[in-house]
Amino acid sequence: MNKKERVAFIIKTLEELYPSTPIPLDHRDNYTLLIAVLLSAQCTDERVNKITPLLFERADNPYDMIKLSRDEILEIVRPCGLGPMKSKGIYELSHILIDKHSGEVPDNFKDLEALPAVGHKTASVVMSQGFGYPAFPVDTHIHRLMTRWKLTNGKNVKQTEKDGKRLFPEELWNKIHLQIIFFGREHCPARNHNQTTCPICSKI
Repeated sequence: MNKKERVAFIIKTLEELYPSTPIPLDHRDNYTLLIAVLLSAQCTDERVNKITPLLFERADNPYDMIKLSRDEILEIVRPCGLGPMKSKGIYELSHILIDKHSGEVPDNFKDLEALPAVGHKTASVVMSQGFGYPAFPVDTHIHRLMTRWKLTNGKNVKQTEKDGKRLFPEELWNKIHLQIIFFGREHCPARNHNQTTCPICSKI
């Protein structure tokens, strides 16, 4: 199976397994999506979904968020890990959204990536899932699987994103990045991976 055939097989298999791709992070709008994605860095979506209701009960918009102190935010988000950095980022980006963007989440990479604690991956998720802009966010699952499937050299996530965008049709990016994540969690884990039973690895 050459690379083109591998890509076609992967697309077909993922679509059969995951025809529907609900966003795994609970949110109400683009602001709560941004905060949830920020909190998910080096943390499971499951844990984030337990913490965000507690935070959003207190503040689900930038105007209410800046009424909380950084210490109050930290107390809530601490279980997600990297608490000091994340709480500082949430507090400061909320101020910036009010001061520079009329309280709204910007719909472009430049302004999103200028926000504290918001990197390219977080911005990509918000752009793709919040605004429907074609993007290919790369997390650890996608980086691992793209390397395992020999679709990238695994050098770094930047290269993996570039290769993913080159190999997969643009109209699939927003869906397929979630499909790969779901597949990685269910069938293609980092440890104790059984290549003989994996629906994709066993065939390619």
